[in-house]
Amino acid sequence: STNARFADTHARVGILPGWGLSQKLSRIIGISRAKQLSFTGNFLDAATAERWGLVNQVVAPDELMPLARKLAADMASIEPRMMVAYKGLIDEGYAASFGDGLVIEHRISSLANGQVTPQDVEARRLAVQARGRGQ
Repeated sequence: STNARFADTHARVGILPGWGLSQKLSRIIGISRAKQLSFTGNFLDAATAERWGLVNQVVAPDELMPLARKLAADMASIEPRMMVAYKGLIDEGYAASFGDGLVIEHRISSLANGQVTPQDVEARRLAVQARGRGQ
């Protein structure tokens, strides 16, 4: 929400992050911004966090839960096996270099997409178009 604030206070309290923040933050907002946040412990407002790519959206506080529920419902409407496979593909590729990520994507998608019939794709394409017209 517009009320949110973010900070990396590890250095201020005298500990090093151990759950991935030192690696993830720089990949999300850039190394210079990550160092600025981590080395100052300063708080970042929601609008800046959105501009820097730390958060996807900023809404008024009363709109936060309705938006979160809508996004959750949209994600839950994806076939569960597809969601698991796609999440795994993103995570595995992100853990690798970009070039290796492309190789991983090609390998995994070639195997998975070979199991989908053209008729399935066409039926789903029509459903996606209908959904898009309703958004």
